[in-house]
Amino acid sequence: MNTQSKNIKSFRQGMAAAWPICIGYFPIGLALGVLAQKAGIPWWAVAMMSVLVFAGSAQFICVAMLSAGVSPLAIIFTTFVVNLRHTLMSSALAIYLAGVSRRFLALFAYGITDESFAVNMTRFRSGSWNRWSALTTNHLANLVWILATVTGALLGQFVPPAAFGIDYALIGMFICLLVFQLQGRIYILTGLLAAVISVGWYLLIPGDSYIVAASVSAASLGYFLQRRKRRER
Repeated sequence: MNTQSKNIKSFRQGMAAAWPICIGYFPIGLALGVLAQKAGIPWWAVAMMSVLVFAGSAQFICVAMLSAGVSPLAIIFTTFVVNLRHTLMSSALAIYLAGVSRRFLALFAYGITDESFAVNMTRFRSGSWNRWSALTTNHLANLVWILATVTGALLGQFVPPAAFGIDYALIGMFICLLVFQLQGRIYILTGLLAAVISVGWYLLIPGDSYIVAASVSAASLGYFLQRRKRRER
């Protein structure tokens, strides 16, 4: 098989793996775009956010915090903490990308999300995957996400407030993300700690630092509890 045929095959494999992700991204991206428009964010800013950040959970958090009037520093720090998991995902995928140029790695790392990571890891482990197929998966999903969020922002002006449950989309998404994480007692306890700390911090300390404080404190306490549990074994 010549080089051109191999490239076409890799592209087709990447497309085949990406389309389920794209189908899932489109309605979520639309909802994010509409919420952003309702929060007063122009469509071009939504486009820049999707291009520069490309992280659904972080973008939803950003829109919610902007709507609540949270300070830019708190938004930046929260986004940083939320996206730290990308470092771990990139490290896991680096095993299959040994010897690849830094330019390729930079382009590849930019497109990593939770969904594309799961797909690529599964395919790499099966042995029937290469870096070009993985790159195609990453960036087709990226393209659909950008188009979906911008479309939502443009159409948001025609959607009445609270129509179709759009105002609940953000809350529903985070409840869903939380439930998926509750896979043991430590995770449930960490979630409860985050809730208690955030409420207590909000009531006792002025300002908007309760979100960051609760996230960092609960995650740290959960980590130490997990570490202690492993030592006891």
